[in-house]
Amino acid sequence: MLADPSVTSLEAQAAIPVFGTHPVEMGMADQEPEIAKRLGSDRCYRDMFKRAFPEDGGRIDFSNVAKAIASFERTLVSFGSDFDKGDLPEDAGVGQRVFERTCSSCHSGPNFTDLAYHRIGPFEPASTDLGLGEKTGQAEDRGKFRTPSLRNVALSAPYWHDGSVRTLAEAVDRHGLHVAEAERAPLLAFLDALTDRDFVSRKSLAMPMTACGKPL
Repeated sequence: MLADPSVTSLEAQAAIPVFGTHPVEMGMADQEPEIAKRLGSDRCYRDMFKRAFPEDGGRIDFSNVAKAIASFERTLVSFGSDFDKGDLPEDAGVGQRVFERTCSSCHSGPNFTDLAYHRIGPFEPASTDLGLGEKTGQAEDRGKFRTPSLRNVALSAPYWHDGSVRTLAEAVDRHGLHVAEAERAPLLAFLDALTDRDFVSRKSLAMPMTACGKPL
C-alpha cells in the first residue's frame, strides 16, 4: 500500500503478499483454489469458517480468508504510548518541538501520516523501485511512497519502504532534516514516546495456544 493508491482496504491489501509477483512473497499467484484446498482439508478450519461465515455456509475461499484477516487487523488499535497519555519525558517534550518544526508537514494527524506520496531526495535513474511511478507511469512520481505512520515506530525496524535502513537514528539522518546535533537525541526520544509497548504484549492479540480444543 506504500505505493499503490488503488489499494484502499485491508481486504485488498491482504492479497498482495499472497498473490503478488513484484516481489514474490507467498508465491500463490494463479493458485487461489489451492488455498481453499489446504484450509478445507483441516476440520478445525472448516468448523471455524462455518462459525465465522454462517451467511454462506462457511465457504472457504480467499474472499473469506481476506475478510477474516482484515477483521483481525482492525482490532490492532494502539493508543497507549506516553504521547497518548500526555506523559512525555522532558527530553521527548523538547523533541516534540523539533518534530513539529521539521517533520509534521508529512507526519501529521492522529496517526502521524498525511497518507500522501512523497519522494525523499533525488530519484536514482538506475533504481528499479519506481514507487508511485510504477502505477501512474509519470516520471514525476518515480521514487514517491506513501508517508508511513510513526505509531510504534521504535518497534518497526528495519525502516524505509524497502527495509534498507536498520535503525531509527539512521532513518532520521537519511531524511536530511535541518536538525542540530543537540536536537537529534530529543527528536529520537519523542519518536520513542510514540510507541505503545503494552500493545505488543497484549495477550488478546497473541497467537492462540489452542484451536478447536487442541494445542497448536
